[in-house]
Amino acid sequence: MLKKFFQRAIPEQYPDLSGLLEKQYNYQVAQNHIQHDNAQLSALQHLQTLLDHILACVDYDRKTVTHKLLSSPPEKCKSLYIFGDVGRGKSMLMALFYEACPIKQKRRLHFNMFMLEVHAFIHEWRQKYNTDAISAMAKKIRASALVLCLDEFHVTDIADAMILERLFRKLFELGLIVVITSNRHPDDLYQGGLQREQFLNFIKLLQKDSKIIELVAIEDYRLMHLHALEATYYFPLDAHASEFVQQSYNEFTNFAAIQSGVLQVMGRKVVLTAVHGDIALTSFNELCVQPLGSADYLEIAREFSTLIMAGIPKLTAEKRNEAKRFITLIDALYEHKVKLICTAEVPVQELYTEGDGAFEFKRTVSRLIEMQSENYLESKHTEHL
Repeated sequence: MLKKFFQRAIPEQYPDLSGLLEKQYNYQVAQNHIQHDNAQLSALQHLQTLLDHILACVDYDRKTVTHKLLSSPPEKCKSLYIFGDVGRGKSMLMALFYEACPIKQKRRLHFNMFMLEVHAFIHEWRQKYNTDAISAMAKKIRASALVLCLDEFHVTDIADAMILERLFRKLFELGLIVVITSNRHPDDLYQGGLQREQFLNFIKLLQKDSKIIELVAIEDYRLMHLHALEATYYFPLDAHASEFVQQSYNEFTNFAAIQSGVLQVMGRKVVLTAVHGDIALTSFNELCVQPLGSADYLEIAREFSTLIMAGIPKLTAEKRNEAKRFITLIDALYEHKVKLICTAEVPVQELYTEGDGAFEFKRTVSRLIEMQSENYLESKHTEHL
C-alpha cells in the first residue's frame, strides 16, 4: 500500500523531491497508519537532506535509466546512521526514505541478511581466487547499488566485527551511500566483544563518513500496537483468524509487503513467510512441522523481537514430535523475551492434554499465558543471554 502510494506520487522522470518525505509522513498520519511524533519528524528532516544531496551528487543517464556519481559532486553525500530505542519508528522512517528515493540502484535489507551474503561471497571467492575477497565484495555491492539501506545494525559476531572496517572503507571509497538504523550508538557497538580494540577502527570510520542521528521519540509504538490488539493469542481458527494475522503484521510493519526471509543456521536454511526488520511472520507448519531444532529456534529468538505465528493446531499423541518442537520454540522465545502474536485452534490450556510429553507441556502453557501479560509485553527483547 505504501509502495503503491509512492509510485503514484513520484513521476518516472527526474522529480522534484523537496519536502516530499514530510508530505508522505503526514499522509501516513492522516491515514491513521502512524501517529504524529515531533522526534520522528526531526529525524525525517535529515533523511530529506540526504535525499536532496543524493540528487545533487548523481547524474541521470536516461538511455540506461541509471545513475552515477558526478565526477565533481557539489558536496559529499555523507551516509546516515539513525539510532534509538526499539519501537521508536526507525525502520518506518527508513521505509519512507527508501520508497521516495527515485534512483534504480538502491537496496534495503536486514543487517543480518546482508552479512550472510557477505560471508557467503567471501567464502566462494576464496575457493576460486587468491585475491582480496573483501575488495571484490565491495565492488560487487557498488556495481548494483548507489544507496544501501541496512536495518537493525548490530554486531555480536567476531567474524562480522573483523571485516566491517575493511569492507565499509572500500564501500565509502567507491561512493556508496549507506543509511543505517540501529538500537545502539556506534560507540556502544560490539561492547565486550573479542578483540574489540580492532573494531574501534570501524567505529571511527563510521563516525567520520556518516552523520549520527539519535531518534529520541518517547513512545514505544510497538508496545502501543500490542496494547491495541484485543489479544495476542487468538482462537479459534475461524474466518477471522487470517484477518487477525494480517492486521497484526500491518500494525507492526506499517503495511509492509509480504517478502519471505531465510535464516542460515549451521548450514541449514530456515524459511519464514515474511521478514521486516526484526518482525517475522510465520506459521506452525513452517516452524514445528518442519524438522527444526533448538539451534534454529535460538537463532529466531535472537533475530526477531516479535514473532507472528499462524495456525497452531490442537496437538494430539500423533503429533508428539510437533509438540516437542513447539515446547522448544516457546522456551527460546520466552528466554529471549520475544513477543508472540499467534492464532490457534483451541485455548492455551487445551493445546496438548494427552500424549507423550503432555505433563512437560504444562510449563509451555504457563509460559504462553505469561507471554500475554503486560509485564512480559513491556519487557525488553534480549538478543543474547
